[in-house]
Amino acid sequence: MPTGVHLRDARQQLFDAAERVLLRDGPNGLTSRAVTDEAGCAKGVLHRHFTDFDAFLAELVLDRAAQLETQASALRAAAGTGTVAENLTSALTTLFGPVPVAIIPLITFRDELRARLRQARPGGGIAILAQAATAISGYLADERDRGRIAADADIDSLTLSLVGGGHLLFADRDPGPPPTAVVGRFVAGVVADSVQRRPG
Repeated sequence: MPTGVHLRDARQQLFDAAERVLLRDGPNGLTSRAVTDEAGCAKGVLHRHFTDFDAFLAELVLDRAAQLETQASALRAAAGTGTVAENLTSALTTLFGPVPVAIIPLITFRDELRARLRQARPGGGIAILAQAATAISGYLADERDRGRIAADADIDSLTLSLVGGGHLLFADRDPGPPPTAVVGRFVAGVVADSVQRRPG
């Protein structure tokens, strides 16, 4: 890599390389050497832009979490259209795509990374799951306001059920993501009571 590469380009190249290593080799395979080898650059390039590897990982997670916030906006925009179960099924499939699902164990097993995420963003120690929860909660509240789920629906409990259960469905990356029909049945089971009890 030429030394004159713009900082932003170098950062993005390193982030993309880390994502590829993470998807291919899992959290244990994600080292600074693996990232720079994948990016095709000298190891010093990473340390020129980040104070250490945990700082790099924190920036990577925050960058990917910001992408989820865009997807969360799309979910909120879907409120009032389609069915609640269809919208949530689509959202879980997006929010728990391959990259977010690969990042979650990375955060879980690196104490220093969690600490840095908490410093960067209050409540951000478990980024990705936090973004998913915010997206689902906001969407459910919008649907409740529209009368498409029961006025007394417990949004917090529904959110925890959908995010926790959704993560379990998508967590095993080896066979690939669960079929949409499986996700749809899970979502329908979680929200069925709240949808059925809405005003007629």
